[in-house]
Formats: sequence, C-alpha cells, structure tokens
Amino acid sequence: MAGCGVKRTELAVLRLLADGETHSGAAIAEALGVSRAAVWKALRRLADGFGVEVLARRGQGYHLSAPLELFDAAKIRALLPISVLALIEEIEIHFSIESTNSRLMGLAKAGASGGRVCLAEHQQRGRGRQGRTWVAPFGHSILLSTLWHYPFGPAGLSGLSLATGVAVAEVLCDWGVSGLSLKWPNDVLWRGRKLAGLLIEVTGESHGPTRVVTGLGLNLRIPAHLATAIDQPWVDLQGALGAGDPGRNRLAARLIVALVTTMDRYGREGLEPFLASWESFDLYRGRPVSVLVGGRRVNGRHMGIRADGALRILTDSGEAVFHAGDVTLRSGHAGADS
Repeated sequence: MAGCGVKRTELAVLRLLADGETHSGAAIAEALGVSRAAVWKALRRLADGFGVEVLARRGQGYHLSAPLELFDAAKIRALLPISVLALIEEIEIHFSIESTNSRLMGLAKAGASGGRVCLAEHQQRGRGRQGRTWVAPFGHSILLSTLWHYPFGPAGLSGLSLATGVAVAEVLCDWGVSGLSLKWPNDVLWRGRKLAGLLIEVTGESHGPTRVVTGLGLNLRIPAHLATAIDQPWVDLQGALGAGDPGRNRLAARLIVALVTTMDRYGREGLEPFLASWESFDLYRGRPVSVLVGGRRVNGRHMGIRADGALRILTDSGEAVFHAGDVTLRSGHAGADS
C-alpha cells in the first residue's frame, strides 16, 4: 500500500488495531519490535494526521472506534472476473493521497495508458462538484477513480457521468439498498439524501483522443462529529442498509467491475444502452426544479434527459437544454435537497 507521509510503524499499528479489539501499548510494541514511545507517536500521528479515531481504555490499551477493513489489492483482484482483469492495466492503493482523481489526472497528462484504477483510505483534498470538499473519514468510504482512454473528443463524453451513475446505483441495488435515485448529472441519493457522488475530469484534444478520470466517493460510515462539515443532506451505506460494514474489498471489487465494464461499453455504444435505467432512477422527472449554471438560475419543470445526456427543462418560455449545472427541487416542494 502506497502512502503519503505515512511511516511503516503507523501502518503496522493500524493493521493490528483494525480488528476493533483493545490492544495494550506493551503488546503492540512487542508484536512490532519497537518501543512503547514509538507506538504512542504512531497512534498520535494516525489520529492527528489522518483522522483515525483511536480511543484509549485506562489500564487496558487502545482500540479504534470501529473495526477497519483496509483495502487489499490482491483480495480485490481475486474478486474480479478474467474479462475485467483483461481491461485493467493497474490497481494502486494509497494510504493517504491528495485525491484519487488528482493522482490519475497527473498520470493522464503525463501520457499514462488507460485501464488504471486508484483507491485510497484517506484523501487530503477530496473534491466534489462545484468545488465542494468531499468529507470521507479514514477507512470508512470508497474512494475510487479510474483512468480511461477514448478515441473521440470531449463532446462525446457528455453522457458518461449518467452511465457511470447508473452503474453505481445498480451495484447498490444488488447489494440490497432500496429507495435509491439519481440526480442529474452524477449524484446517487437514498431517500433524497446524498449517498455517493461522481466527478469526471477530462484531458485531451478537442477532436480526440481523450483521457478521462472518473472518481467515485461513496459514504460507508460517517461518524456524527464529522457530519457538521457536510453542507447538504447526506446518508451513509450503514444507514441506508440498517446494517454494519458491508465488506469494503468485496464492494470495491463490484464497483470496479461495474465502472470498468460501463466505461468500456460507453466507448462502443455511447449513452443509449443506459438511458432506460437512468430514467427508472431519475429523481426529479416531472417535478418543479431550479437549475443554477454560471450564476444564472432557471426555473421550470424537469422533463428528463436527451439522448446525449443533456437535461431538459420546460420553462415559461419553452424548453431549455443544459449540459452542466446544479439542479435542486424548487423551494417549497417536499423532498428538496441541496
């Protein structure tokens, strides 16, 4: 597992504590062959540097606020079908990174090949749409990006966020989550609250080829003390399922399969194969909405999406079409979210 500023002792301590049980400082030091002072420093670094919730029981030792299943590239690869492995150049896992999207965008601009997958336990500068910060507690989210190449230009990618949104929603439905919906262009909601988001970034020539990074952030468990930093209605998978940890490596593998096969199919067939599924998840179709784009707000009725992924809004002046923007249910109508 690659790291950003993480020391081997910190990673070893975390792996020992990942079972959620209480371990004494002396036992940790003996197991790792280091001093108790080194253990204490590692614990402080995990808490202060990476936000890991390390709790102490007086006279007993240390434990995490909840067990952790750290990402494991070998386990994830073992869960992928041969057909998907054939499409993947590399799977890299980081202990802490600026962001998975930034990592792959840097590789893309340097000319790296496609078919790359990047996961991280922690992001220092996680990003959402509209410049928002993505809140993701260490080890309790899916932070996943893919790098893909397409022979055509950015204009042909207008529906990619919708196709990948469908892919994520279908995985979660199969996982047992009911009440899911999609908000144009790339939010996955549960009962109107944000469960996951996608961020797509593009580099390349206007007529192609194009390199595309698709980033996914999925909330698994968000502690209450971090919720105050989230500026919109949210939910985590634990809340949506009403159950505990679903198994991060298994879920990550399922999402990788869905995203990789979707991006491959999109390159051959475009958005058309995903339209019917999108419409079945469409949250606001037929409802009064506002669209904010470039500082301008347009009110109207959500009429669905076009074949190229553009949003259709029926206004008092006729139909308007949007290729970007932030959509909200109009104020005063039940179920609004920001």
